[in-house]
Amino acid sequence: MLSRRISRAACALLMCFCVSVVWAAESVPLAKQLAGPPEEFAMLREAAPEASAIHSKSALIPFELAAQGDGSLSWTGKLPVKGGEVRFLVLSGAQAGWQVELTSPTAAADRLEATLHAPTGRTALGLENVQHPADLYVLTRAEPGNWMISVRATADRSAKQATPTRGYLLLEGDQALELTSWQTHRRQWPGESIGLVAMLSGADARGGVALGENAGTVSLAQMRITAPDGTSHIVPMFDDGAHGDGGSGDGLFGGDFRASDTGQYLAQVEVHGKGKDGAPLLRTSEHVIPVVARSIDVTDSRAYASADVEASGRFLVSVPVRERGDARHYRVYAELWGTDVSGRSVAAAWLGGMATPANGRIQLGLDTRWLARAGVVGPFELRDLRLEDPDHFVTVARADRLALSLPDVDSGTKSDSGVIDDAMRMGIKPAELEQRAGEAIEGVGRRLLLVHGYCSGGVWPASQFATSSTFLDANQNRSHDAFARLIQSFGATWNSFGIVAHSQGGAAALHLYNYYWSGLDNATGARLIQSVGTPYQGTNLAGILAAIGSWFGAGCGTNDNLSYSGAASWMAGIPTTSRAKVNYYTTAFRTTNWWTNDYCHAASDLVLSDPEDGTVEKAYGQLPGAVNRGHFTGQCHTAGMRDPAQYLDSTRNATMSLNAAR
Repeated sequence: MLSRRISRAACALLMCFCVSVVWAAESVPLAKQLAGPPEEFAMLREAAPEASAIHSKSALIPFELAAQGDGSLSWTGKLPVKGGEVRFLVLSGAQAGWQVELTSPTAAADRLEATLHAPTGRTALGLENVQHPADLYVLTRAEPGNWMISVRATADRSAKQATPTRGYLLLEGDQALELTSWQTHRRQWPGESIGLVAMLSGADARGGVALGENAGTVSLAQMRITAPDGTSHIVPMFDDGAHGDGGSGDGLFGGDFRASDTGQYLAQVEVHGKGKDGAPLLRTSEHVIPVVARSIDVTDSRAYASADVEASGRFLVSVPVRERGDARHYRVYAELWGTDVSGRSVAAAWLGGMATPANGRIQLGLDTRWLARAGVVGPFELRDLRLEDPDHFVTVARADRLALSLPDVDSGTKSDSGVIDDAMRMGIKPAELEQRAGEAIEGVGRRLLLVHGYCSGGVWPASQFATSSTFLDANQNRSHDAFARLIQSFGATWNSFGIVAHSQGGAAALHLYNYYWSGLDNATGARLIQSVGTPYQGTNLAGILAAIGSWFGAGCGTNDNLSYSGAASWMAGIPTTSRAKVNYYTTAFRTTNWWTNDYCHAASDLVLSDPEDGTVEKAYGQLPGAVNRGHFTGQCHTAGMRDPAQYLDSTRNATMSLNAAR
């Protein structure tokens, strides 16, 4: 995002409280002891990889300029064109002035000058303040077939540094024929073989969905794997049933690679072929895959978990674990099952939250009313127990079944009340929060926090929000968990607070409310968390920019929480009751004329599906279970796009301020 930096002087004039946050790793907020009914089992189980598949209409192709005899640098490749209008970007890092030449399938050469072909010109592809300069080209009335494209640069012999030779070609394809790809599993650990599958998908003659060989013909499929150390290699993909793709010749291609170390891997799937109309096609999809260490074990699946009385009506369920590395916290989930009066196994509740191992145990809170609600007695057991890395939500330890020993409790008679209160859901509110809640004073002890997003700054016009303070962690890359902890630390100044958030800040705010105690739990008012332009289900730009960053430098760095698969893994821990605390808005560009290419940003429009705001597609900005406050047109994600930035809508800002909890 093009940051709207707020100076201290401006903050004083706007009578806001503006603070830059300094990250403190030792800051550990109190975690909630989460629980919920069996009806939520399905939504909180580990996300199925295919549910977060990438659907790509574009191709991102890396290239390197080679020295020529005349002293120039050049690269030549193929540009598959369906016909009609073709748009593509040439990304050359900070280098400008590369020359592009196209030769048609019938060998007619056309020299393209970006400044001469509207809406072509110098632009950038990015996410928030991570922006990569590029030149946009538009080829009109193009005949179908494989065009030849040449990129040429003149080496500057007088420069102290060598002329950059690496670049990317980003080609927009026909949205009616996409590449669909996904991981085969989420065992993202060192030494594991990680598989991906890919297929073409499009529309059939009757308006339905055509998949695999019914959508088009693939002549070549491969993966370009970039390791955390920057090295890359090519892995072929085959339609031979060898990768669990359902058999041979069905148009579903598979391949795998071995993750040798921890860190962020990038798997770029590349497919060449033809559509049903015979036109050539090239598509890529970019998967950000964090590989994490298995730093903890459930020591023995045959061992008993046990429980101690924590308080009246509450137990602490202890799971035996063995840590392999430094002490840290984990996201934990488990299903609790008991036995009814007839001896059948009955689901009672799920337990979870963020937990830190201590003395060889991880502890989860259990309100005995869950047992009464289900009408269960012993024997008890935990099922589908999983411990996940809290930044990437990758399972690092699990147990399918673990016997549980509970103290005697009279729960055999099913409760008739059916009331599920906050204590059952989150545990007992800490005493210090309870004490401060009664001391809150309007304008002093209560606040509305204005939160920005990934690699951004203070974007909200503070003068449009009453009793507000601006959270500022400028131009940083944080996981949802780290981001949430920073908000909690900043908000500790006040007894209670609500949040208005932009982009990733909305997901971080929800993460904070769901997992940790904070001033959010003392706030009163209609809307606890409000967000605009948050990619709750991810954005395709996360993978695209990870690929570009592997050559040009990633600026703020890759954030897998913002990818489709990372967002799905995160969402698998957020129950409906927490989502219901969010009121969210989405926006998109204003439609002008049917003959005009409508978009928020010409570069990102090549990879995003309409409607979108230049960063987030409307479909992936949805948060099921939350309050959707509407979709608005004529507003883009950030400043510098075609339409005004979505966070500058004074009417909506006034509505959010009026209804905000504090």
